[in-house]
Amino acid sequence: MKKTIIFIALSALVIWGVYDISKTDSKSFNNPQREQSDIADAKIGQAIGLEQGNEAPNFTLSAFEGEALTLADYRGKKVLINMWASWCPPCKAEMPDMQQFYQKHQADGIEVLSINLTEAENNKEDVSAFISDYEITFPVALDEKSQVADQYQVTTIPTTYIVDSAGNIERKIVGPMTYEMMEEIMSQVN
Repeated sequence: MKKTIIFIALSALVIWGVYDISKTDSKSFNNPQREQSDIADAKIGQAIGLEQGNEAPNFTLSAFEGEALTLADYRGKKVLINMWASWCPPCKAEMPDMQQFYQKHQADGIEVLSINLTEAENNKEDVSAFISDYEITFPVALDEKSQVADQYQVTTIPTTYIVDSAGNIERKIVGPMTYEMMEEIMSQVN
């Protein structure tokens, strides 16, 4: 009797597995939006993703001052996309170096696009105080619903993505960066 029950249970699992795989395959291959996206990627010749050489996924967020910030608007410039929160000690440690780097290299076509993980903050006033305390002059975008953090698979902060002037990901740095690191890394980016 036990062997019969085990056989039935295993058979049911195999049937369910086959059904689940066929359902997944049909969704990925018969989805017109996916096909159009794949065609668009093929036309561009560049895969969108988070690996080195991939085109950085585009996003639009509201800046702290209120206007919209879109990554695609930075095409033609080297970009450090830095994700942080005001309560994060390593984020606090790297911010003076990031501000110094930005001030020195802004005229060279290098941008710092700072993304505050606003959903992780106690309140928006903490972000304002952080910007003021560290005298930040580069753009600060607010990721109020963690959409960019999720899109860029950020699990540790600070996290910085280095994007070249063509909009491709060059590198991902998890943890705080020093001024010297920024100088060295960005000197190798096109």
